[in-house]
Amino acid sequence: MTRAPGPHVAPFRHESGAQAWARVIVVTLLLLATFAEFAARNPWPDDSEGTLDRVRGGVLRVGVTGSPPWTRVADDGSVSGVEPVLVRRLAEELDARVRWSSGSESDLMASLHAGGLDLVAGGLGDTGTWQGMAALTTPYTTTRAVVGVPAPMAGEEVSGTRVAVRADTAEEARLREEGGIAVPYTGPAPPPGEPAVVGEWMLGPLGLRDSGVELSRSDHVMAVRMGENAWLATVEGYLLDVPDEELRRLLVEAEGAGR
Repeated sequence: MTRAPGPHVAPFRHESGAQAWARVIVVTLLLLATFAEFAARNPWPDDSEGTLDRVRGGVLRVGVTGSPPWTRVADDGSVSGVEPVLVRRLAEELDARVRWSSGSESDLMASLHAGGLDLVAGGLGDTGTWQGMAALTTPYTTTRAVVGVPAPMAGEEVSGTRVAVRADTAEEARLREEGGIAVPYTGPAPPPGEPAVVGEWMLGPLGLRDSGVELSRSDHVMAVRMGENAWLATVEGYLLDVPDEELRRLLVEAEGAGR
């Protein structure tokens, strides 16, 4: 009986290390060339209305609403606070001058949506309130409002404890829910030497320590017009590069300026 011939098998060719590396280099170069061609044809991010190009070397139109210590608007229209400092620094990097407009948060967002503003600042939180009206940056910092207590006092418990808290705030309501006895104040700072609800950055300056009771947590953002992706990336990149230590310093400075 005659056996049918089997399939032809090519002899195995051993590839040297140099040849393998050459193959990797060729494939990598081809991929890079393909990506470069794609990027040239599909630039991203891009602005639908050219905001970044217009702002660079021109005018940055900023809407601001009062939200101390992040933003303050004086009777004469001048603005101060943490975020105006950041905005001015960003404008300086872009060789732009800032034109401020103040108003309510809702009015400013409407103007931003219509193209009358380039940026809105005002202690905005990443809450989803303005979804569909504005594009929000990635949160550039997270802050907490805590119950601070004088160092000799025991912490972890506020039930039945008198605690100073800024009047008519969400923290006042939250403190009552925790069983604390709210002592509302309207001045620039709580009474010295007493338990108080404060931003965590003020614990040291006020001689308090964190009791471990957190009443609120906020992720802070700024808002730009929807569709302005290059502009959003520029603002976002700048904010995310600000060191935490510098933000804390600006917060303490802004709190002191408001007293």
